[in-house]
Amino acid sequence: MKDLTKIYVKGIAFIALITANACSSSFMDVNPMGTLNEKILANAAGVDGALTGAYSLLDKVGGAGSGNGISSSNWVFGGVTSDDAYKGSTLGDLPEILSLETFQLNASIALLDNEWKVLYDAVQRCNDVIRLINKAQDMNEAQKNAKLAEARFLRGHFHFEAKKKWNNIPYLDESISYENKNVNVPNDVDVWPKIEEDFKFASQHLPEVQPQNGRANKWAAKSYLGKTFLFQHKYPEAKTVFTEVISSGVNASGVKYDLISYHRNFNAEYTANAETVFAVKFSVNDGSDGRNGNRGDRLNGPYNWGPAGGSGFYQPSQSLVNSYRVDADGLPFLDSFNDVDVKNDQGLSSSTAFVPDTAPLDPRLDWTVGRRGLPYHDWGLHPGQLAIREQSSGGPYTTKKTVYYKSQEGVFSDATALYGIYTTISYNVIRFADVLLMAAEAEAELNNLVEATRLVNLVRKRAAQKEGWLAKYINDNMPSLGFSNTPAANYRIGLYPDFTDKEYAKKAVRFERKLELAMEGHRFFDLVRYGTAGTELTAFWNKEKAIHTYYGTSKFVKGNNEYLPIPQTQIDLSKGTLKQNNY
Repeated sequence: MKDLTKIYVKGIAFIALITANACSSSFMDVNPMGTLNEKILANAAGVDGALTGAYSLLDKVGGAGSGNGISSSNWVFGGVTSDDAYKGSTLGDLPEILSLETFQLNASIALLDNEWKVLYDAVQRCNDVIRLINKAQDMNEAQKNAKLAEARFLRGHFHFEAKKKWNNIPYLDESISYENKNVNVPNDVDVWPKIEEDFKFASQHLPEVQPQNGRANKWAAKSYLGKTFLFQHKYPEAKTVFTEVISSGVNASGVKYDLISYHRNFNAEYTANAETVFAVKFSVNDGSDGRNGNRGDRLNGPYNWGPAGGSGFYQPSQSLVNSYRVDADGLPFLDSFNDVDVKNDQGLSSSTAFVPDTAPLDPRLDWTVGRRGLPYHDWGLHPGQLAIREQSSGGPYTTKKTVYYKSQEGVFSDATALYGIYTTISYNVIRFADVLLMAAEAEAELNNLVEATRLVNLVRKRAAQKEGWLAKYINDNMPSLGFSNTPAANYRIGLYPDFTDKEYAKKAVRFERKLELAMEGHRFFDLVRYGTAGTELTAFWNKEKAIHTYYGTSKFVKGNNEYLPIPQTQIDLSKGTLKQNNY
């Protein structure tokens, strides 16, 4: 099966024709398509090219609002804003991201405007596709519906991305255009029903199997619909959808959904697998000079050691690492996880002797976090400070899920782009473990506690498979020789007995999401959805500020900080049509 990313570059000509002015200062400032362009593109081939252009903005790089911190993975907006991670690098590098990390927010932050612009640039590309389909003469109704379903799936995705960040957003359908003189769309109506409609249509008309990896299929649309219900606390509706996805869902290649070995979800060699529900796909060494690679995460990774070009951003927090401590039964400390720190080398030079923590830990930790003294893929033992730009602000750990293997260099990382840091590691917007845990959440909220337990334990059973644990090298001095059969640390993970208390079940399910999906850009949005963001972030800051003193001014204002301020530039360009959030 072809990979959709392989044809991204082929859609550039279509993108230029359709969205010649899409990179203007406002998503509302969209020039009409010329008559000649419509004549050329209003056919099946034109629709395919335009649709490729819409897919190409899933990475959010290359659109109207590209820039540092803009990424499909939401590492800034969902990760750094949470208790998952610190900004990393040096304290003064990219101060706008520090403003988000410490919740010193205002409507003039350029990063917010960039995110807004790229999302609505993408929405308009989807609408361009829909307008072309409606005028195409060489497509029958079934063909039109299938392409409409893809465009509406993507439109739902991009609106969802905006909704979870700003809440009060305008919804733009294909009737909104410069030509129609109706581009000043207000943001005073809840758009969840419109997003639901897009995913419902997509789930009804998308095929189960697609000709290229990376395209949305029926089950990706159903999964996203379930997620949309969950974000609205529509638990019965979410349960119904997730139950169907779990029992019958297949990926775009027609493979039934299943859990694969945990670490393979973040390995470029396994970009399309049974756990993939919907992912942003990337391509390198394809003649695009790395432009189709994962540029959004280019700042992340060890600094000045190992993988080329890492800038030391997005460093896992001590609190996150502590979350992987387990008791004698291999279960997490749901309430007291942060009372004891996993041993680290904070403040120790790389030449100082260090032995990693020997207490029992959840094995997913070391596929998520680079810790000193343990194998870091096949790059060698993590050296501690040597791989970290500024430990005093970024902490002692490095991120791992977006980093390629040394043996993959120049193959799954780009051999021509700057520093070769662009990779083909997919970003999983939704993977099957996520579906299982969202289903468990719905079951717990509906007091179906035995089923909630079963679903959580499916995820934990996968993590408990020893063949999927990080192992020691055969020879620490020669990582290229491979790995031994000896676990790299004292790993232990157990299964929950059947939940008997609803509140405990909800807490356990939520904590499991934290462990399973750490550093994948979901955490802050989950905390907001739970209604616990203020409580959990305040507790995080209160402990962290003893070392990370910049958290001393952090404050979460309930009813305010759940969502970002609407960019002032967009309010001004809308001539006041857009109304500001509570800032």
